[in-house]
Amino acid sequence: MFVRVVRFADVSAERMDGLEKQIEESDGPPPGVNSTELKVFFDADQGTAVVLQFYPTAEDMAAGEAVFDAMDSSETPGTRSSVDRCEIKLELSM
Repeated sequence: MFVRVVRFADVSAERMDGLEKQIEESDGPPPGVNSTELKVFFDADQGTAVVLQFYPTAEDMAAGEAVFDAMDSSETPGTRSSVDRCEIKLELSM
């Protein structure tokens, strides 16, 4: 399993509310994105967000990244500050 971790700055509560509604009303990920799970974390005090996109393979993650990189910035939570491409090595639930 692979995860693309995207950090955003300059994120407003209004923008997050709009994106949350848009995502909830969608029929799933955008065309060309084979993600299996999405998690969005928002820190209103700092105006930051972290988005976790889960993919079954590194190839799926790369294909999804191409779609997200082509998106207009108005479709993102804020200003993209970093992107990490990770393989899950350990996962524990307590």
